[in-house]
Amino acid sequence: MIKTSVTAPSSEVISKHIFADVVLNNETNQKSLFAAVSCSPGDVICAFTAATTQSFATYLTVQTGTNRHITLNPDFLQYINHSCSPNAFFNTTSMELVCLQPIQPGDELTFFYPSTEWEMAQPFVCNCGTAACIQLINGASHLSVETLSKYKLTDFIRQQVRQKLSL
Repeated sequence: MIKTSVTAPSSEVISKHIFADVVLNNETNQKSLFAAVSCSPGDVICAFTAATTQSFATYLTVQTGTNRHITLNPDFLQYINHSCSPNAFFNTTSMELVCLQPIQPGDELTFFYPSTEWEMAQPFVCNCGTAACIQLINGASHLSVETLSKYKLTDFIRQQVRQKLSL
C-alpha cells in the first residue's frame, strides 16, 4: 500500500459514495477508498454481495471458501487497500464490511489481505509503514499462528488454520 491522502495535491476524488470516496493518486495511478463518514469499532460500514464467483483468485477477488473467490458488489470496495494495522474487515459469512478501529472522514479504509486470502494471486512486499508490518503479503497459509492470532480472520481462514494445525 502506498500511502496517499484524500487532500494531497496529487490526488483527486474520482467517485463519491454514501460512506466513502474513491481517490486517485495521480502520481502512482493507485486508487484508494477514503471514509466520508465516521465509524466506531463493531459498526457495519456496509453490506456487500458477490458480483461474480469463480474458482480461482485474482488480485481483485476475496476468498470465501476453498476454490471460491468473489468479486465485490458494490465494486468500489475493490479499492480498499491492505494494511498490517487494518481499520476494516470483510466478514464473508455475514457479507458485511465491519469497522475494526475508529474511522474519521478522510481516513483511508484498509483491511488485512491475509484475513480473507489463504494464498494470494499476486504476493507483494508491504509498504504500509506500520509498526505491525509483516513485510511480505502472500496469504494466511504463509503466516504463523502467532501472527494470525493478532488479526480478525474470516471463518474460512480460521477453518484453514485449524486444518493446517491438525496435519
